[in-house]
Amino acid sequence: MDMGTKLMVSVLASAIGMGYIVYGRKQMKSSALIAGIALCIYPYFIPGLLLNLLIGLAIMAVPFFIYD
Repeated sequence: MDMGTKLMVSVLASAIGMGYIVYGRKQMKSSALIAGIALCIYPYFIPGLLLNLLIGLAIMAVPFFIYD
């Protein structure tokens, strides 16, 4: 596994997570806020690149299925 690729995926996930956090705070949507926090935190605990991508995509999809 290339560490540069994993680093770029982690940075991209965190950037998208920050966007979810800003959106969740402005629109008062807790599902987007929690998903944003999860996107910023999860790359630190997932060792593999493929698993990192799959979990990130799953977390990004959560606000579209959970309405509040």
